[in-house]
Amino acid sequence: MITAEQVEFYHENGYLLVKGVYNTAEIEVFRNSVDTFLKRAAASKYDRSHAWQGDYLPPEELKKLVLKGFHDVHYHDAQFTRMITHSNLVDVFTKLIGDNVQLHHTKMMVKPPEKGAAFPMHQDYPYFPHEKHTMMLASIHLDHTNEENGCVHVIPGSHKSGPLPHVGSYYLNHKEYPIESGVPCLADAGDVLFFNYLTIHGSPINRSDRTRRNILVQVRDPEDPPTKDTHVNWGQGLMLSGINPLFRKYTFTGKLTED
Repeated sequence: MITAEQVEFYHENGYLLVKGVYNTAEIEVFRNSVDTFLKRAAASKYDRSHAWQGDYLPPEELKKLVLKGFHDVHYHDAQFTRMITHSNLVDVFTKLIGDNVQLHHTKMMVKPPEKGAAFPMHQDYPYFPHEKHTMMLASIHLDHTNEENGCVHVIPGSHKSGPLPHVGSYYLNHKEYPIESGVPCLADAGDVLFFNYLTIHGSPINRSDRTRRNILVQVRDPEDPPTKDTHVNWGQGLMLSGINPLFRKYTFTGKLTED
């Protein structure tokens, strides 16, 4: 699916955009699943709209913005399980991480038209820190994405700086790291953006009249232990490729215990 040159680019720059991981028919199925998911959520007591708080935007603008974000979508619809186990996706993971690839969590991010919330520049590291920093993200694009509708911006090579101090553990100083300082990752539906969890990234407001739908897949080398029990859930640890060399017993809570 990817070349040796692309693998080298990822390790040097901390990110890689791969074109055409999913075909048009697959994307249409996934879009329908997202739309059905949002309708089911809206009819339940668990529906939520979010927006990052802080001083990176004027308060009057911040309060207008919303974002639909849900964790572990593969628990809700088998189509998302098919998405994250797709051979094209897993092939890229193995090229970038190694033969053994373990799922950490999935997430749905939907930026509605004209008011889709921005993400200030940040690293994912503070949310689920790991010892060896193999943790990486695949952002699966279900829509054509450009700067107008809030595409992700990354700072190439920033993963080499290691963990950085965040404002309230949420985002970097927006004056030092404005979103515009990153490279915009323009993508078509079916493309996937991969980046290390130390790579600085963020995205502007969706100011277009189009929805921006992404499914995020966070994975790691199973031999890379977390340094904190964060984002732990009862289904965590699914092997997408290879084996887990560390033979463990999984408790119902998701916490690990050694045999």
